[in-house]
Amino acid sequence: MDVGRRLAEEREQRLRTAMQQAGLQALVVAGDAWRSDYLRYAVDLTPMEGLAVALVVPGAATRVFVEHPAEARRIAAELPGCSVGWHADPQRSALEAVAALAFERVGLAPAPAAPALLARSLGAQAPLATRLMDELMVRKSPLEADAVARATALADEGYDVFRRAAVPGKREFELIAELEAWFRSRGCAENFMIMGSGGTEVRTMRPPGDRVLQPGDLVTTELTPCVDGYYAQICRTRVIGEPTAVQRAAYAVFEQALDAGIAAVRPGATHGDVARAQNDVFRAHGLGEYVTSQYTRVRGHGMGLFVDGVHVLEDVPLVLEPDMTLIVHPNTYHPQAGYIVLGDTVRVTADGCQVLTRTTRSLAQLSRGGS
Repeated sequence: MDVGRRLAEEREQRLRTAMQQAGLQALVVAGDAWRSDYLRYAVDLTPMEGLAVALVVPGAATRVFVEHPAEARRIAAELPGCSVGWHADPQRSALEAVAALAFERVGLAPAPAAPALLARSLGAQAPLATRLMDELMVRKSPLEADAVARATALADEGYDVFRRAAVPGKREFELIAELEAWFRSRGCAENFMIMGSGGTEVRTMRPPGDRVLQPGDLVTTELTPCVDGYYAQICRTRVIGEPTAVQRAAYAVFEQALDAGIAAVRPGATHGDVARAQNDVFRAHGLGEYVTSQYTRVRGHGMGLFVDGVHVLEDVPLVLEPDMTLIVHPNTYHPQAGYIVLGDTVRVTADGCQVLTRTTRSLAQLSRGGS
């Protein structure tokens, strides 16, 4: 049995056990091409077009309702154990199937992104079901954490391609096109990536544009490839040419913050502890303003079936446990150098964490193809 099938069967068993323990007789899970992690967990399903709704009943075959016949054919071939059909209104068809069961305890997930008709009809049990699935997704099995480790290795390889391709005269979209082609050639059809290039005028990352890379640019990227359904991420900043003293001094703060954040990752610590450890470094350097929401979003986040899991922020109380996986990244704007990113994916161990990312954190890059 391939590892993807083993992972799917493990998730299915964990979900059905959790449903029984919670007293849920059935579970309705919805998703689309952007937010498919709940469907991936429940049914090993990633929609490509339109809405998909799964009806999970312990002891019975899962039913899947989709909007398009082509999607139904694809999913039926990929999931032969499920009953798959296309419907003009998948929400209504799923609700009719639920009504026919005459169950009293039917959950719905995910609550924050549930389609309107399902939310109005099944919303009472949505918080319970969503919390149940959230806890399953964040508390990974060793097999799941291994999948994140494989994705991290691919991210390392991908960043090396990015680094070598980031040369003066190349447009941002040309750089990203090379990288996308490389990931596709390795069988990775899913990779979330954003980037930035320039100096102090750059305040964030975004999809690639027409800008031509220039000597002296900070070139930032966030690569997030998916392997066996699990994402991992790498964040790095390079300079085209020799870094200036200002760039080196600014970057050193980020290296210190990343080290502090990783040192805080251990069982019993919280996401808040990890965020605070990073932010305290910036505060100690008189840069506390730049860890606020005005300049930055998060100090990292969970990694797994979604590209952006539970956020690493000072007010997030999630307690870390062995085999949880997250990226620690003190990404923010620096007033003298511009937006800088630096982040490693880590796996919580029994007494700390294992840094899965292997790419050097070096800032320097030769102007003729990398170093």
